[in-house]
Parts: sequence; C-alpha cells; structure tokens
Amino acid sequence: MPATALRTDTHDDSDYETLLRLNRDYIASVQNSDVARFDEILAEDFLCSHPDGSLVDRATFLVQTARPVAIRDLAAEDVVVRLLGDVAIIHAATRYLKPDGAEGHGRYTDVWARRDGRWLCVSAHVTRC
Repeated sequence: MPATALRTDTHDDSDYETLLRLNRDYIASVQNSDVARFDEILAEDFLCSHPDGSLVDRATFLVQTARPVAIRDLAAEDVVVRLLGDVAIIHAATRYLKPDGAEGHGRYTDVWARRDGRWLCVSAHVTRC
C-alpha cells in the first residue's frame, strides 16, 4: 500500500497497524480470489454493496469471491483509517487494469468492528469509474 495512508485519530498504534494490514489482506483477497482469508476476516453479518447496486450477504460474497477476477494489479491508494472506538471506517481509492489493459479506478468504504478482541469487516461499499 502506498505511503498515502492517512490517520484521523489518536488511538492505539496497534489498532491502526492491524487495520492497515487487514485492509491489505482484503485487497489481496479480492485480487487472488482468496475465500479462505475472507472467511477469517468477514463478520457473520457482513454485507457488501456492489457497484451495480446489489447488496449481498456474506455467503453470496464468498461464492462470488471464489470466481477468478478479470482485473489485475489491484491496488489501494489514498487510504484513510478512521478509528471510532470499537468501530473503524476505511476509505480508499482503487486502481487496477481491466482485461483489455485499460486502467480502471474506483473507491471503497469498509466498516470494521472489534468483536471479541478481533477486528472483523462488517460492511463494504464499492464503486467503479
């Protein structure tokens, strides 16, 4: 992840670093269709809003993730981590290459909650340009 990560709080460094690592894992899991890693980091009540306007639950998201993606070189940029107690919001831009080699862009917002001492992703919202 580029050094453009922005922190908007004064909380514990370990939470911030953990969330940055989880954000990197999330992006890598999308690129690599890593269902096993998503199974570890998604809350049971996880929901995702896709760019087409659909809202999917965790089970559907995992099925969709198992399919190989057509994009490559997915990267997160301008990452902003907002810690709000036991909730964190991550905003970021994405850059990737489409199957035809054209560059694609988007944004996402992920909401994480600390549950039983672990950070789990409870919600994701994805847009593409």
